[in-house]
Amino acid sequence: MNSTLDRLKALNSKLDAKLNEKRNRELSRDTSDSKKETSLPESKDIAESVETARNLAKSLVESMGIDTESESVRVGNIYKVAELYNELEIYKKVPDFNNIFIYKAMNISGIGLKEDDFGEIREGKYVQVIAITYEPDKNGKKKAKNISLGYFGKAESLSEERKNTVIEFVLRWRYEKAFQNLEHYRLLLEKIEQT
Repeated sequence: MNSTLDRLKALNSKLDAKLNEKRNRELSRDTSDSKKETSLPESKDIAESVETARNLAKSLVESMGIDTESESVRVGNIYKVAELYNELEIYKKVPDFNNIFIYKAMNISGIGLKEDDFGEIREGKYVQVIAITYEPDKNGKKKAKNISLGYFGKAESLSEERKNTVIEFVLRWRYEKAFQNLEHYRLLLEKIEQT
């Protein structure tokens, strides 16, 4: 369990470094742009989107009872998941952000997430964010059910920026899910200690 969390943290750090590098490039490009009138509405839209994400994340953090001071990394990750949820328009399939973590797992079709093929596109495949849940069939047995949360077109036509955004959303979702799993086991251990 610990090694999985360590790998997620390492991937998170790599993604953060790449995104910061990309944002710095865009910032320097924007400041050299002389067309400031066209950037004002975009800035307003971005500010509204960020505010919406903050409100979504704050609501979720409060409903889950997460201590914002002792779990600041977790809280920061949830805020970033909310931003990406808006950016990728996942709300079209999951309108209530508080329900985004009810799924058992999440994956991407069309882009590799394993260490040996991380970030590699699969030519001819379509990129989708896939949520996995388990539902009982007619005999009462639990069966995996895949739910598409977002469709982003052919893998080879996806921009590098969009690809990284999709990957980041799934990894950050998994990161929070790892926190929830750890919390679940901590609560079970506390029950044993009380007996």
